[in-house]
Amino acid sequence: MSSMSEQGATEVSALARGLGVLKVVGEAAGPLSNRELAELTGIPKPTVSRLTATLVASGYLRQAPDSDRFSLGPALLDMSNRFLRHFDLRTVARPHLSALAEFASASVHMGVRDQLDMLIIDSLRPRNALISSRIEVGARMTIATSAAGRAYLAALPADEQRELLAQIRLASGENWAALEPHIMAGLEDYARLGYCSSFGEWHPRIHALGFPLRGPRGERYSVSCGGPAYLLPRETMVSRVAPKLLETVQLINAEIGIAAPAD
Repeated sequence: MSSMSEQGATEVSALARGLGVLKVVGEAAGPLSNRELAELTGIPKPTVSRLTATLVASGYLRQAPDSDRFSLGPALLDMSNRFLRHFDLRTVARPHLSALAEFASASVHMGVRDQLDMLIIDSLRPRNALISSRIEVGARMTIATSAAGRAYLAALPADEQRELLAQIRLASGENWAALEPHIMAGLEDYARLGYCSSFGEWHPRIHALGFPLRGPRGERYSVSCGGPAYLLPRETMVSRVAPKLLETVQLINAEIGIAAPAD
């Protein structure tokens, strides 16, 4: 009979493998078979078959009819919705971000880091928006070129910032030489102004300002405020929107008990 510690180690290993299967399925372009999952995860095919059967039974995977192919199941959507409903900072920040959107006549998006992108977890638009933003919850903004991403990068502790910069440099390849001056300028802007900008860099027709936020448990977020360049020219963003943006940061930080953005 296995000891309690051995059983615990087996259970943790099984959990890690199950989560690995879910991650691979979620990143795939289409449904995957047990054989493909075994090849991609390195888990033996018999074990993969048991894992997928368990995940299908619990709703975390969905099996295509008359097929040995799997995609993500509805239980994950329910879990994601529960996760978002308990996002403390979202709840606190939303009224202030909504006021910012109305004042600036701009779209406001809150994101969290996912690899080299900011993953949008909340999106607000002014009631009088002439053009509806196509950026929805679940969309991504690249850290290197977006205002929100640069603000996230600028607010990181020095060692984490160096590591993320190294990852961006590696992923950028030959584009790094052109990208680096803009990223460095963004870091300087944040140190001097308290926000970062992206004037046509993330998208050629979008102007945006970005700022970081910290949650009550130290979790990191970033916010983008922007819209069409012809409606929000650079001068308007800097002279009119930026002061309101900085005020919004102060209001949110004060409400969660942070006097200033943490380094």
